[in-house]
Amino acid sequence: MSDFAPAAEVASARDLLVRVKANMRLTIRGKDDVIDQTLVCLLAGGHLLIEDLPGVGKTTLAYSLARSMDAAFSRVQFTSDLLPSDVTGVSIYDETVKEFVFKPGPVFANIVLADEINRATPKTQSALLEVMDRAKVTVDGAAHAVGAPFMVVATQNPVDYEGTFPLPESQMDRFLMRLHMGYPQPGDEMEILRAAKSNYDAIALNPVVTRTDVLKLQALTAKVFVEDSVLDYILKIVTATRTEAEFRAGVSVRGGIALRSAAQARALLLGRDFVIPADVQEVVGAVFAHRLGLARQTSDALEERRTVLAALRRIVGAIAVPE
Repeated sequence: MSDFAPAAEVASARDLLVRVKANMRLTIRGKDDVIDQTLVCLLAGGHLLIEDLPGVGKTTLAYSLARSMDAAFSRVQFTSDLLPSDVTGVSIYDETVKEFVFKPGPVFANIVLADEINRATPKTQSALLEVMDRAKVTVDGAAHAVGAPFMVVATQNPVDYEGTFPLPESQMDRFLMRLHMGYPQPGDEMEILRAAKSNYDAIALNPVVTRTDVLKLQALTAKVFVEDSVLDYILKIVTATRTEAEFRAGVSVRGGIALRSAAQARALLLGRDFVIPADVQEVVGAVFAHRLGLARQTSDALEERRTVLAALRRIVGAIAVPE
């Protein structure tokens, strides 16, 4: 039974997550679904790509998450002249000790905001591959572990292509989920206007959980039970993407594992110690959409996203739901 999530721990986890969500709602108005998906990504130990227009709260979301869990927050503005060492760090010769000493870069934090990630060159983008996959950085043959928990929240503008470098598929596959925030409702935007705070570092939030709590929640997420019938359901969805003519290629094995992990995280977020098909259905779009490209060429990223999501809904709707 030690391999399964104990009911008492699941109930305690639910209480902690309710507190985190309530805390983030103080700054993220009217976006409960986005907060939920962000917490799902955190619980699953994944990384998040937010694809949306500037000024809709992407940075605020990442900073509010970091403050709610008393975590180290770092923001990197990606530009075309940014070097890999500007992100990961560099070894510098120290005259006092007569040897090279590693100076950590901004990636050494718990929540790292990679702002406008697609403005960096592919070489700099690739500097994130190792740390997103293994939570460590290798410089001059020496490995350096980053903070724990560790989560990259990257942003990109889906309509501005000037001076950008599209993320390669290998990079996109490292993101557990892709979300978009959208504009707030008028009532929520009025509350934002009343607050009159435009800088994220002016946000005053008290931590409601610790980093140790988050690590325990992530370990508990991995213990949430997934019945074989639900695993088979996940596999059928994955397989269907590989035979769908509208897609250039199907979802990878890593993508299938990501869907299982996200479904486990959603179950825990809702206070359950087992996954149901509805968990899979609720996260499949955010987990799979950025891993799939259309077979036909299109220059409109928003149109491509809508088409991919529509095809995913059709695929999921055609597969029998296990009882």
